[in-house]
Amino acid sequence: MMKANHTQSATVMFILLGFSDYPDLQVLLFLVFLAIYMVTVLGNLGMIVIIRCNSKLHTPMYFFLSHLSFIDFCYSTVITPKFLEILVVKDRSISFMGCIMQFSFAVTCVVIEMFMLAFMAYDRFVAICNPLLYTVTMSQKLCTLLVTISYSWGLISCVVFTYSLLILSFCGINIINNILCEYSAILSASFSDKHLTEVILFSLSNFNTFCTLTIILTSYLFIFVTVMKMPSTSGRHKAFSTCASHLTAVTIFFGTILCLYCVPSSKSSWLIIRVSTVFCSVVIPMLNTLIYSLRNKDVKEIFMKLMNIKLFSH
Repeated sequence: MMKANHTQSATVMFILLGFSDYPDLQVLLFLVFLAIYMVTVLGNLGMIVIIRCNSKLHTPMYFFLSHLSFIDFCYSTVITPKFLEILVVKDRSISFMGCIMQFSFAVTCVVIEMFMLAFMAYDRFVAICNPLLYTVTMSQKLCTLLVTISYSWGLISCVVFTYSLLILSFCGINIINNILCEYSAILSASFSDKHLTEVILFSLSNFNTFCTLTIILTSYLFIFVTVMKMPSTSGRHKAFSTCASHLTAVTIFFGTILCLYCVPSSKSSWLIIRVSTVFCSVVIPMLNTLIYSLRNKDVKEIFMKLMNIKLFSH
């Protein structure tokens, strides 16, 4: 089997079409997504540095946010450079192992981000519904445990998904009408019996989505009930404002994923699928850092202080 897999990986190729059917837009798309990638890298790494270097932000919420920024940086870096490459070169091929590795890293980041957003919702639930016990409940030990669970389950999901693809057989050159190597595209290129692999995809994907959405929806249900019981309007506004950034990020992330997998795989929907994939894998990692920086008073204040210090030193 190992010999067969080695031979297969050496002979099988995938072609990422990307937006090759719009040749006049290739340069423009390259410049736009290069700018997005630069903002993503600088924004997420900057967020991590600001959180780690300022003791005021050493709280559970910002602890989770620093890891979310790290995952967004990794996710974008796995996808965007190859996407930029296929926009400007004629050779849009990617090797079998290159395709599998890109998928593996991408699915790891997606699963980790799903659970990270879920645990951030739980953090907001504790902060609003049990404020007096917040420090005790959201201890450093629990936060570390939740982050460890996110990373561990992301790696486990990656191993399961990747193994389910590696047991299949492929041959020749295969076309992927997208910007990246995603599960269904790789699966459709195989000539093996796909029943087991499809069951694994359906079961694990739905399990991850169900678990994370259950945590998020339950947390926000309790938050909504608690906030509506508050007597003062200013108290309700303050409580909702602490959740605004996270709720916006959750809505965009899960909304895009659910829309992406609800779109039927037909020729008429290829453009919608590609645009949704670009938005999910390239744009959202940039939006998250903008949402949390522009809507977050603490981050904005610290950023302005750092800018003032830098200007004063010059």
